[in-house]
Amino acid sequence: MSRSGPVLVVTMKDDPTADLVIRELHGREVPVVRLDSGDFPATLAFAAYVTPDGIEGSLTTPTRTADLTGIRSLYYHRPSGFAFPHLSGHDARFALTQARYGLGGVIASLPGCLYVNHPHRIGDAEFKPSGLAAAVTSGFDVPATLVTSDPGAARTFIKDHCGPVIYKPLSTPLYRIGGVSCTVEVKTVTADEIDDRVSGTAHLFQHLVPKSADVRVTVIGDRVFAVRIESALLDWRTDYEQLVYSVVQPPPHITASLFRYLSLFGLVFGAFDFAIDHSGGWWFLECNPSGQWAWLEPETGLPMVAAMADLLERKCA
Repeated sequence: MSRSGPVLVVTMKDDPTADLVIRELHGREVPVVRLDSGDFPATLAFAAYVTPDGIEGSLTTPTRTADLTGIRSLYYHRPSGFAFPHLSGHDARFALTQARYGLGGVIASLPGCLYVNHPHRIGDAEFKPSGLAAAVTSGFDVPATLVTSDPGAARTFIKDHCGPVIYKPLSTPLYRIGGVSCTVEVKTVTADEIDDRVSGTAHLFQHLVPKSADVRVTVIGDRVFAVRIESALLDWRTDYEQLVYSVVQPPPHITASLFRYLSLFGLVFGAFDFAIDHSGGWWFLECNPSGQWAWLEPETGLPMVAAMADLLERKCA
């Protein structure tokens, strides 16, 4: 495969992280083709042929045409998803399904392409129980966790643990309340608060680690960037104004487990969150295969944008 082909960036239109990476690639004179799956079919077209050598063909945006056999790498970062607002009912559902499995299948099958990350692997890693099980296999310490729809099991789990238990959403869908985007908060929960509504769906309960700080570890290819985050917050993502950052070096066994975890899912990028207890122990909380990271560079001086551009440029390939 030619290493001089373009980097394909699949993301939503408003993505400051992708903007920074694209600007860095442009500064290196690396060609970039940017698209959002939501552009299809209005401003995005493709023709892909299945041949003895794999997928061949082209993908066309309003300003670029990319040879599908020459894509050097693909940065897949939270595209908006397919939508067909001009259709309704069965027609819209049919068109969406065909687009997902058609164009989506082509994008996931580019010959010789480095995926950061592969969309199928992202999907696998976004299942929280799978991620926690992989974390145990990788050698991380993981807080005691229950995933359940049984109110009795939830009450027993909370009563059996010394110290607080927190509730976490298994995914983070956004709600709009009064025109404001909201999400479900991570919060402590008592046994008395558990009622029969728990039986309505799946829930995740986890022992709260008494922490002295949090650490966000971003792995980009073979590079590890770890930032200690000081705050008085249960969930530091609820108020960035309160955060104090410092660069840290993970213990060697944590670094080894990071790459073991990514290998289990076939990932080359991951945004890991850890709680650091008062004895200095690192507790795995989650790994987001599409996590945000660029805001940490101006706070710490870490060369994260350059590292992502190096990976996508395939400088070491």
